[in-house]
Amino acid sequence: MNFRFHSIGDVVAYEDFIANVYGEACPLQEKREEFNLLLEGVYLSPGPGFLSQGKAGRKQRRLSRFHFFGASFMKENRIHPTAMVHPAARLGSGLAIGAYSSIGEHVEIGDGTRIGPHVVITGHTRIGRDNRIFQFCSLGDEPQDKKYGNEPTRLEIGDRNTIREFCTFNRGTAQGAGMTHLGNDNFMMAYVHLAHDCWVGNCTTFTNNASLAGHVHVGDYAGLGGFTSVHQFVRVGAYSFTAMGTVLTQDLPPYVLAAGNTAKPHGLNLRELKRSGFSEQAIIALKRAYKLVYRSGLALSEARARIEPLTCGSPEVRDFLDFILMPGRGIIR
Repeated sequence: MNFRFHSIGDVVAYEDFIANVYGEACPLQEKREEFNLLLEGVYLSPGPGFLSQGKAGRKQRRLSRFHFFGASFMKENRIHPTAMVHPAARLGSGLAIGAYSSIGEHVEIGDGTRIGPHVVITGHTRIGRDNRIFQFCSLGDEPQDKKYGNEPTRLEIGDRNTIREFCTFNRGTAQGAGMTHLGNDNFMMAYVHLAHDCWVGNCTTFTNNASLAGHVHVGDYAGLGGFTSVHQFVRVGAYSFTAMGTVLTQDLPPYVLAAGNTAKPHGLNLRELKRSGFSEQAIIALKRAYKLVYRSGLALSEARARIEPLTCGSPEVRDFLDFILMPGRGIIR
């Protein structure tokens, strides 16, 4: 087989890939003959850490800016000899599966996903492309629910997620949605737990030991601080954030900061709103809506009526109000 390199960044990424899969240093020079490497248009510049591509004079780039998933040599799968992959498992191309990992019969894994050593992926689990799954994770095993009767429920994971060490994601139950879902571009730090029938959106960040009970919904761009615990059936709104050790037993509206056991509101998540490019007008409108709910002393029904006029021309306030109007466990106050 031939690997085609289009930059020195691809070369460096390949060495890193070999070292991680085989658990040992594996210099490129030693593997050049074995893998019949074809270096195309790569010229090393005199200074360390720089490269040129093609004709001299092109923009120099540091090696550290090359991303592993962009490496063009990732055409064929690299599976460690000690990994146990069921013959019926559906594997994409460009996969890396580390030592002693176990991939079950009904598992589907998309292109470019990188799985570390000692990972267990079982059940009816579908994983998208370009995910990074670190060592000792358990994905797709039976839900921790006494009513579970071995139904063929599912776990679905989207694209470009980072799932760090010791994460546990359970599949759904027949009594719930039948599926646990994790969207795209999420960053799940070590020891995160997603229980059965949870639905997590896109671009969220779960800090170490954040845990969701069953049937929890988490909106896009939400952030959960370390050791945050979320009660079953709770909804966590988009762009919200919880501090370390927060215990959520009621719904957290979008854009709101929460902290404490049990959680109390602490203003809007202004830092994330500004970082995400929300306009000044949108932030001002959200501040008015927040004050009506949390600072005015009004009953929730009265606050809702006062917020309604603010929704004109403000989709952010509309989302905030719609979340409050939805039936559930009630919002934190």
